[in-house]
Amino acid sequence: MSALNALTIAEARDGLRKRDFTAAELTEACLGAIEGAGALNAFVHGTPELAREQAAAADQRLAAGDAPAMCGIPVGIKDLFCTEGVPAQAASRILEGFLPPYESTVTRNLWDAGAICLGKLNMDEFAMGSSNETSVYGNAVNPWRRTGDDAALTPGGSSGGSAAAVAAGLCLAATGTDTGGSIRQPAAFTGIVGLKPTYGRVSRWGVIAFASSLDQAGPMTRSVRDAAIMLQAMASVDPMDSTSAEIPVPDFEAALTGDIRGKRIGLPREYRMEGMPGEIEALWKRGAEMLRDAGAEVVDISLPHTKYALPAYYVIAPAEASSNLARYDGVRYGRRAKLGQGDGITELYEKTRAEGFGPEVQRRVMIGTYVLSAGFYDAYYNRARKVRALIKSDFDAVFAEGIDAILTPATPSAAFPLGSVDEAADPVAMYLNDVFTVTVNLAGLPGIAVPAGLDVQGLPLGLQLIGRPFEEGALLNVAGAIEHRAGFMAKPDRWW
Repeated sequence: MSALNALTIAEARDGLRKRDFTAAELTEACLGAIEGAGALNAFVHGTPELAREQAAAADQRLAAGDAPAMCGIPVGIKDLFCTEGVPAQAASRILEGFLPPYESTVTRNLWDAGAICLGKLNMDEFAMGSSNETSVYGNAVNPWRRTGDDAALTPGGSSGGSAAAVAAGLCLAATGTDTGGSIRQPAAFTGIVGLKPTYGRVSRWGVIAFASSLDQAGPMTRSVRDAAIMLQAMASVDPMDSTSAEIPVPDFEAALTGDIRGKRIGLPREYRMEGMPGEIEALWKRGAEMLRDAGAEVVDISLPHTKYALPAYYVIAPAEASSNLARYDGVRYGRRAKLGQGDGITELYEKTRAEGFGPEVQRRVMIGTYVLSAGFYDAYYNRARKVRALIKSDFDAVFAEGIDAILTPATPSAAFPLGSVDEAADPVAMYLNDVFTVTVNLAGLPGIAVPAGLDVQGLPLGLQLIGRPFEEGALLNVAGAIEHRAGFMAKPDRWW
């Protein structure tokens, strides 16, 4: 049998139920792996005592026969989720010392299902970034390396710590959040599965907000089946979240029949972008062939407003961020700047925010404040909202024509070296990493990244599938067909 910490959720669930090992043994295997992986900088707040307590409780439930699928499964939690009594900093200096007195709905659902909290995971500050280089904790590092090259690579962002931890076997799964691709891009960079559910499927209550109309929490796992199992535990209708959809949560694992015969899969012409690397294009073509082999019909489609998605996203997201981040003022919680003689409340706000927010967060807050200002609201923010409506209508039209899912690349490249993109000099170069993913958030649709191959340098590449609203089960089933045919079994060589 594999090392316990390298198991999938499904394998661990079966092993726990057959008494091959206990939740306590599984937890200790993960805690040992975390202890030996400091070089990855994935876990930033460990909770070993809590994990051992939860493991003991899980073993009692298993012995009593009261064991949901996630019971006894050790997971990592992105630092954006509030967990009672455990630091929640959003990887920002401004939330130094903040211990939430409450539990987010997602983590409460996981604990109720018997999952085990190993600790909090690294991320880009306030989820703003595509490379996990804006974190107050320092960079998270991808466990993958290029063949014959020791350069440290990005695990992607903003859920970079989650991706690195799952790929390196530090936990069996992790929570992530996705505002413009922050689950799917790091999943593709690290050779794991990342699912962004439909907006409203998973509660946002207790998740520190970046852009409230775009943020959505989801699972990051080693397999499509695991993503289905974990989403089942995370999702719920939540009266605490006004955007939570009052739609029952189906059995996502039961939807994994493997049969996609007759399904219509769209390939959007607009995603064939100028300068796309040959390897990405070849992988996309291979993905389409896999789906044809599985009995699906693959057709070309058009999403004509795609080219406006990135600029619209980088108006809407900063605008919402500037509003959401106004609450961090040094008065109620988190960091408070030291004041000089004669300083008042205005100086407290200014100094605290200048000290507490990193450069990328400051940049986006300033952009957001600018596009919401009286003279520019209509020219930028309102126009971006209209573009967003057009992008959503493109998807609506395609689905109305009988398309069941849309296949695209997940990222424009494999993982790149940390520090290789000068975000200060050219932030747009970093923002282009989200080119294939932001449309899904703007339209509120479910999307999944599935590992499908390696590039010439031995790094994982992923494909993205986009589904119909609230049809995550059908989307997971198509993703399973790709996973089965791609047969991606590669793991990073241990160097950490």
